Amino acid sequence: MDAARLLADQREINGVDLAGLSLGGHLTGDGSDAPYVFTECDLTGADLAGASLVEAVFEGCVLEGADFRRADLDGARFSGGGGAGLRFGGADLVDAVLADVDLSGAVFESALLTDASFTGCRMIGAVLSGCRGTGYRLEGCNLTLAELVGCSFRGLRLRGVRLDDANLSGCDFTKAVFEDCRLIGVRTVETVFTGADLRGADLGDVDDTRLRSLRGAVVSPAQAAAILALRGLTVN
Repeated sequence: MDAARLLADQREINGVDLAGLSLGGHLTGDGSDAPYVFTECDLTGADLAGASLVEAVFEGCVLEGADFRRADLDGARFSGGGGAGLRFGGADLVDAVLADVDLSGAVFESALLTDASFTGCRMIGAVLSGCRGTGYRLEGCNLTLAELVGCSFRGLRLRGVRLDDANLSGCDFTKAVFEDCRLIGVRTVETVFTGADLRGADLGDVDDTRLRSLRGAVVSPAQAAAILALRGLTVN
């Protein structure tokens, strides 16, 4: 397939097999062009590194192993599809929207995520450590075993987020609010929860190390009783 001709002639690309192709140099634009729209395309292992994909749309695309490193994805929308091993290192995802996408094992190291939105995404084992920006939102996402070292969730509201066995070391959850979340088995070395509302979180069994990291957080009477019960104390 002549990828260069296809991408030069078309901005709406439907059902095309682009697996394994090097596309980064062909995806260009100066901001005045209409955004690219990829619908149900196969981009397995495709190289989109450095591509200009401002406000691009990916609907139901297979993206396993696709390389978006250093790509400009400002305002891009991903809906459905996805696949394991996506790479977004150094990419610009400002105002990007990712909904119901499989991002298992995706790497966002050094990516700019300011005001990006993740909704209903499968993010098991994803790596967000070292990402840049603030205000990114997570809702209904599964981040089991994810690496989020040093991420800032300061003042954010997290709804339906599963963080079981995730590495939250160095994260800032100051004044964050948790609703219907799970934090079972999380690692919280030097994690800050000052003013965080954890009443809507399942904390699991809280050991002494995790308990120290929760200093300044708000918990419910039931959570407090469970924490004390593990230490042989009963709240009456």
